[in-house]
Amino acid sequence: MHGPDWDASRQIREQQAWEQHAAFMDGLVDDGFIIIGGPLGDGQQTLHAVEATDERQIRARLGEDPWASMGLLQIGSIQPWALWLDGWPPHQVQG
Repeated sequence: MHGPDWDASRQIREQQAWEQHAAFMDGLVDDGFIIIGGPLGDGQQTLHAVEATDERQIRARLGEDPWASMGLLQIGSIQPWALWLDGWPPHQVQG
């Protein structure tokens, strides 16, 4: 969710250090940490499904985001989730 230093007069891509934040988040996807994610509703909150061993690991990884240290983002809540239904087609390895 937005942190205390989020500038509500700016769109997300206009926030300070957008490029660094976006690169950091892309890296979490590339590492397999973030499985899926994106803004909810009006964009005030974001939902991420992550692959992690525990809450401490989640807080540590997301705490490395430049926006976290700048006060632009903060963790709202962390909830365990079990995926029981999946309608996505299987990924094919390209060689």
